[in-house]
Amino acid sequence: MELTIARVGTQLGGRWVVDGVDATPPAGALTGLLGPNGAGKTTLLRLVAGLLVPQAGAVLVSDDEPGAAGAAGAVPSRQVPVHLLPRRHRARRIALLEQESSSAVPLTVRDVVALGRIPYRSWWGTDDDPAAVDRALVAAEAAHLADRAWATLSGGERQRVQIARALAQEPALLLLDEPTNHLDVAAQLHLLAFVRNLRTTTVAALHDLNLAAAFCEHVLVLSAGRLAAAGHPADVLTPALLRQVYGVEAEVLTHPRTGRPVIAFTDRSPVGPSPRPQEDR
Repeated sequence: MELTIARVGTQLGGRWVVDGVDATPPAGALTGLLGPNGAGKTTLLRLVAGLLVPQAGAVLVSDDEPGAAGAAGAVPSRQVPVHLLPRRHRARRIALLEQESSSAVPLTVRDVVALGRIPYRSWWGTDDDPAAVDRALVAAEAAHLADRAWATLSGGERQRVQIARALAQEPALLLLDEPTNHLDVAAQLHLLAFVRNLRTTTVAALHDLNLAAAFCEHVLVLSAGRLAAAGHPADVLTPALLRQVYGVEAEVLTHPRTGRPVIAFTDRSPVGPSPRPQEDR
């Protein structure tokens, strides 16, 4: 799906939390949405998902049918404001995984993943592709959890199941808000590699800059609601930008195997010898 964020802005509580953001994340690639707490990342994701109506600018998405892009001789798809798409159509095209998902209803994991198929259900409650839930569970490596009660899952297991629910929607645009929360290092690496290899247009809000540098083809850096920089991580994540946006000193190195940036943060406190532990007497 083609996505254009055209000078988008919105206010919350009388303050512009997203202010004139202008960006075009590349289609079919993983874009990292970066910035310190309060920079406007979650609000921008909700604007892109069509859950919020912008007070300035527009979020434009291609309104083509799934699978039509790239067809021989195809006419370039038109772009329309995302919030004007019919809700059911939007739910089939865009999946948003938000930070917190909880339910007091006694659901199994399969029930939770099946929620992603609601936009595809007929008026009689049947799904035209009942195997989609199984495919999503397998893709997210959560098939072994299918019959577990949702309430019994760990934070990491819940995150994996929510990814499966988003995949069950078969979206053309995938939006992830801190998808690596609650995951251990191995699971974080696996998840981002998996999302990158989907070749689905994806925007993921991330706090870990090294994960973004390792897996994203494109990054958008927000600062106080405005776009501070956009582009490939190697071009964007510079010591000067990290100092300006995050207020930290860092060196940007090159990974010896991948060639990707690796950020080494510098402690600003005075450097001195570590105190030696006192021997028991």
